[in-house]
Amino acid sequence: MFEYKFLTKTSNESLHKVFLDAFSDYQVKIDLPIWKFILMLKRRGYVPDLSIGAFKGEMLVGFVLNGFRSWNGKPTVYDLGTGVIAEYRKQGITNNMLLNIKELIKQRQIEQYLLEVIKSNTSAIQLYKKQGFEIQREFTCFQLDKNKYNPITTCKVEHVNKMDWEQLTEFWDIKPSWQNSIDSINAVAEDLIYSIVRFDSAIVGYGIIDRRTGDIPQIATNRYYRGKGIARCIITDLIKNTDSNKISVLNVDNISKSTEDFLLKLGFERIVAQYEMILKI
Repeated sequence: MFEYKFLTKTSNESLHKVFLDAFSDYQVKIDLPIWKFILMLKRRGYVPDLSIGAFKGEMLVGFVLNGFRSWNGKPTVYDLGTGVIAEYRKQGITNNMLLNIKELIKQRQIEQYLLEVIKSNTSAIQLYKKQGFEIQREFTCFQLDKNKYNPITTCKVEHVNKMDWEQLTEFWDIKPSWQNSIDSINAVAEDLIYSIVRFDSAIVGYGIIDRRTGDIPQIATNRYYRGKGIARCIITDLIKNTDSNKISVLNVDNISKSTEDFLLKLGFERIVAQYEMILKI
């Protein structure tokens, strides 16, 4: 018999331990020390009283960790991690946790539930579809070994402390995923490096990297200045300013063929493909 409770009284340390246990046999190797786990929770907007745990007595055996923000102008819950310890799987725990969350979302008049799932995780995809989720977008995640990168510095790159988002969003061809959104960036601003390139006094390109993890949540150039090596200069500067040997660009929308071609040309490799799925409440 399992008891389903909010995670308001569960410490980050306890969550981290169960998270690693639940994802120990995941399709993608999880490299997540405690500091990186806490950074993930902060960046993705973790809210304990919107998150559910499955307990066997006092032991946490399954969880759905949720964040909350406005998404496309609507109050939205985001699943930033769902897992069940191996020995307790196939007992309906994930299904029951999702049912509890859906009821909670309705009570709080939240309009959407958003998540990402690896394409090869067919059982999870089937479960989410059964719960009413629909596929919105397809993403690809990329990774680069820093030591294999060939740097190029043909333009001057500056660092700034904050971004003028009203101007820079005009550079976008696609909207970033939840974890790469402006809200997610602002949540961990002190951990990030902001690199820009100017032409005269106007910014024509920018990029952002986590100084510790090597994750690049955003990079974009003004469409009128593309093909001039600006993005390559920014990538070079970002890589130079992170401690990580692994450089990641996660959740690139598959409709942006130019971004994919750019990353592959630089030596990035595809590591995983995902669906973005949403449930309208």
